[in-house]
Amino acid sequence: MNLVIDEGNTLIKVAVYDGGKQQFFESFEKDNFQQQFLARVPLQGCTHAIIATVVAEAEERFSFLSSLVINCVMMSAQTPVPFINRYATPHSLGIDRIALVAGAVSRFPQHNTLIIDAGTCLTFDFVNKKNEYLGGAIAPGIAMRLKAMHHFTSKLPLISEQNFDNQQFIGTNTQDCMLSGVYNNIVCEIDGVIAQYTQKYPDLTTILTGGNQIYLEKRIKNRIFAGSFVLLEGLNAILEYQKQL
Repeated sequence: MNLVIDEGNTLIKVAVYDGGKQQFFESFEKDNFQQQFLARVPLQGCTHAIIATVVAEAEERFSFLSSLVINCVMMSAQTPVPFINRYATPHSLGIDRIALVAGAVSRFPQHNTLIIDAGTCLTFDFVNKKNEYLGGAIAPGIAMRLKAMHHFTSKLPLISEQNFDNQQFIGTNTQDCMLSGVYNNIVCEIDGVIAQYTQKYPDLTTILTGGNQIYLEKRIKNRIFAGSFVLLEGLNAILEYQKQL
């Protein structure tokens, strides 16, 4: 059994996998993480663990795991992965994007696949049917765009991301105008990028994931596969790949 941990800027997501099947999942606040983890995560049978984090001092924070799980991997750009990385600067590629590509290859092996992660940033990553990762694009996400409007135009309010019906695209007050601009532009942007890739790869498979997936999945015109656990699945796939080396 595999223990999979994804530490973001706000939450720590923890899952347990048996082969390719998720047996446990929970998100934890960072305060008192170790105490919560030990009380609630079923570790019996876990022999391997992988930790992916974008936060500093992670090795110290997760050091307690070494006494609980025999084999622990701290994910990095140098970690062996189950796909061919054709990125021109592989050492600068974020571990979250690496994990997403691994998750896509695990779900759809030998497919031309576009992975869209709608989080703090809006990222697009492409892997071809030879399981070669070629690259993609990075753009501001919903929260980043809303904050930028407030930051650069002080008279505009600071508003949070929320469930907005982009069918109501004519905003009748300042807040709705901002939400309409951000949400409609992101939906159009995603549909436009999918169309670009589909022109070159007509058999394209598209995956949508990330924290803002819930706001966007029903509004995108193109056919997509939406999934909340693609990144965790990718980390698990990387761990399974490590066992074969």
